[in-house]
Amino acid sequence: MDKRKILFLIIFIFLGLITFQISIDRIVGSDQNFTLFEFLGPIGGMFLGPVLGAISAFVVYVINIIIFRAPINFLAVALFLPPVLAAAYFGLKQKATAIIFPVCIILFILNPIGRQAWMYSLIWLIPFVATFGKKRLILNSLGATFTAHAVGSVIFLYLFGLTPAIWMALIPVVFMERGLFTLGIWISCLVFNTVLDKLTNIKMVSSFKPLVNQNYLVSSKFFKQFA
Repeated sequence: MDKRKILFLIIFIFLGLITFQISIDRIVGSDQNFTLFEFLGPIGGMFLGPVLGAISAFVVYVINIIIFRAPINFLAVALFLPPVLAAAYFGLKQKATAIIFPVCIILFILNPIGRQAWMYSLIWLIPFVATFGKKRLILNSLGATFTAHAVGSVIFLYLFGLTPAIWMALIPVVFMERGLFTLGIWISCLVFNTVLDKLTNIKMVSSFKPLVNQNYLVSSKFFKQFA
């Protein structure tokens, strides 16, 4: 394995642990919180590739549980999956990643409660369509955050059920929440990528230059063409 990527993986995990401690909102129906890691976690897929990106998200989750002695239960284990898949989605270039959304829709509707709130699952048609334009950073960011949302929602549905009324009431919340997360991932990626590019001018950090994506640098050119 590339030593450069291993070192970057360690640095990224450290940054991930920091952002994981900053809560931004509570997840409806549980005592879990959304954190700033929602913005940073997925972009590991771009710098490290889908496999190492997914591993970085997984390791951050595990270390957080160990260090802060977070309760280990079935929900905690199940919630490993959304951030891991979001990072993998962000790093994958194949449009076939769109398959995750119809699968989640089917699983949601197959559930007796989900069947009564089937309109909720239609939200995932948005990222399904966006996946076919995932070369654009903003659409890839949208698909990544909705990957975590779709998988997380199905997990919550089968673990907790909630009521059809709650699921339906959450629809406008999802649009605002995922809109914010999409922008957060997009901005995080641009800033992280641009800062890394600047840092590689320093000799000690120059080895990270190949990890920089030249298409996503904040510059006058970027503002002209939009990411």
